[in-house]
Amino acid sequence: MMSLRAQQLSRYNDDAILSAPPARLLTMLYDRLLLDLKRAQLAQESSSWDTARENLLHAQAIVAELRSTLRTDAWDGAASLASIYDYSMESLIGANIYRDVERTKECIGLLEPLRQGWHEASAALSADAPAASTASSGRALGVA
Repeated sequence: MMSLRAQQLSRYNDDAILSAPPARLLTMLYDRLLLDLKRAQLAQESSSWDTARENLLHAQAIVAELRSTLRTDAWDGAASLASIYDYSMESLIGANIYRDVERTKECIGLLEPLRQGWHEASAALSADAPAASTASSGRALGVA
């Protein structure tokens, strides 16, 4: 049975996820993906195979979610991103099956720059949002 504090923390986290805008959800997924991969790497390096397996499976689930929600018709780079997700999934499966830390490291090297890029894009959207919101509010009031 969860303690009251653990229940409150879980509820807070659930609320944060449910109320997060899409760009924030994406960065949260990437943050967790890289956390899983780094945990898996450490577990593989210390031969903690059950921990490595758990983290690699969770990372695979995140990559599968990212891949399944990618709209390849929405922008020119989507097909390339889909290829990266597909390659990452194959590498993660191999890292798990063959206990291959090099494949895990390769995925970290491949996905970390994407995580950083999405964070930058999300920050840019957030920075633009107040100005856009103010402008649209002004137009709605007939001020702008």
